[in-house]
Amino acid sequence: MAGQDAAPDAPASGSDEDARPRKSALSPALLARVFHQPSLIYFNAVAEHLSIREAARRLNVASSAVSRQIAHLEDALGLPLFEREARRLKLAPAGEILYRHTRRLAIPIETAISELDMLRGLRTGRVRIATIESVGLSFLPRLIAEFGKRHPRIHLDVAVTPASEVTARLAARRVDIGFGFISRTPPKIEVALRRDVRIGAIMSPDHPLASIPNLTIADCIGYPMAVAKPEISIREVIEPFLLQTVPALPPLVEADSIRMLVELARSGHYVSVMTPIGAEAEIASGALRFRRLEDPGLPLNRFALMVAASGNLGFAPAVFFEHAQHFLSTIELPGAV
Repeated sequence: MAGQDAAPDAPASGSDEDARPRKSALSPALLARVFHQPSLIYFNAVAEHLSIREAARRLNVASSAVSRQIAHLEDALGLPLFEREARRLKLAPAGEILYRHTRRLAIPIETAISELDMLRGLRTGRVRIATIESVGLSFLPRLIAEFGKRHPRIHLDVAVTPASEVTARLAARRVDIGFGFISRTPPKIEVALRRDVRIGAIMSPDHPLASIPNLTIADCIGYPMAVAKPEISIREVIEPFLLQTVPALPPLVEADSIRMLVELARSGHYVSVMTPIGAEAEIASGALRFRRLEDPGLPLNRFALMVAASGNLGFAPAVFFEHAQHFLSTIELPGAV
């Protein structure tokens, strides 16, 4: 990989190892020896975080040590495990296969360690969570805080990503629990709990649209408007309604951040199309007003608590999952129906 966040560097030209990784794998006996060395531990860490630097930080070792172990494993298998995509790593096909199976091997060990800690009177473990930004700005901190008070020795690893990345990480088993909005259930994902939320517009209380009855997207287009970029799931829902409203859309502000949409609405100049999730505090305080959109056929936005399909959760993820299910089934979500 080139650099700290790439696949291990190839050996210098002219060395005896120019052809790495080798064209064929080692024998099963030799591979078994490789798999029982640190290379597999280091591979799992890089596959989970898609970063040599972050894997090294988590493992408390040098980045160069991680790169060497990945190179050793790739050479033993005769296949590259990672590819560079833009400025980050991506699992190669061989890496996806290996990670899928090594995670299955790791879960029983993690569960055994958690059960041994329970024998000592401790409740420990680790939960990997992926969430969209609006949930991270909304109820997730309170959910986590309540869980943390009950289980202070369980480590929580939270990643805030676009909705598509939440489901991709779940499907690849790089996270245990996912929170996001979905229009349909993605492959390899199980939706454990659903809550439907209305789509609307947020604006300052003195905005001209704040008092218009039966607000529609066409009404909003007549004013400076901010919308989510395509990587945020709500854009897929509202895009057909934007395109059918006028022959050509006027200039818009497109943002890849829910927080930015909220702040643009707070400025008083823009109306932002979104659900109220992520703007609850501003709506509750009166700083912003939420008006649901009344366009015929405009669907609800479906919030989901998700896990990987047919995957067995370890002790700590299972405890967090049960807590999240209860929390989400009892709290009042703004805009929920």
